Amino acid sequence: MKLLYRGPTLEELHERYAKQRRIDAEAPVTSASEVRIEAPAERVWQILADPAGWSRVLPGRRALELGGGVTEGAPFVWAVGRTVIRSRFAVVDVGRELTWTGLAMGVRAVDRQVLTPTPDGATVLRIEESMAAPLIGLFFTRDRLRGQHEEWIRAVKAAAEEGNGSDRTAPRTPARRPAPASYDGPMITG
Repeated sequence: MKLLYRGPTLEELHERYAKQRRIDAEAPVTSASEVRIEAPAERVWQILADPAGWSRVLPGRRALELGGGVTEGAPFVWAVGRTVIRSRFAVVDVGRELTWTGLAMGVRAVDRQVLTPTPDGATVLRIEESMAAPLIGLFFTRDRLRGQHEEWIRAVKAAAEEGNGSDRTAPRTPARRPAPASYDGPMITG
């Protein structure tokens, strides 16, 4: 029963899931979202790989301690609002993927941010996460996690596209496109 699901230990989650570039699909709370960004992957990577600058991209998300920089195995402590998360980088594939595991209030998570360059010079940013702890589904839902993801990827999109010469005067509204079969959430394109 997912209500009582504890998931793997944090070490197992790090080694057998995050380092293998996957989330815990059995976790009670999972989500994935993606967005097309009209900027090269290098620019998007600079934003993702700068935890000290996350608060400039989205106030309320901030790095508190960066133990060994953004390198595989390095610990870091960050916060979303008042929630402090103790994390460790699992995958640092420059320009392609930034993945970590984290622990906050007994909840174990894998957070993946994957960049896919497009032939026309844009980038698709996909974020996916799993969260596991007994009873988590009672106080933290998939919809809430998805909302946090979409707020983050919209902020990254705005920061990466800022000053790149794209037409910022036309009103933009999110457009929905069909998503791949393995994807369970909306795709934001605008």
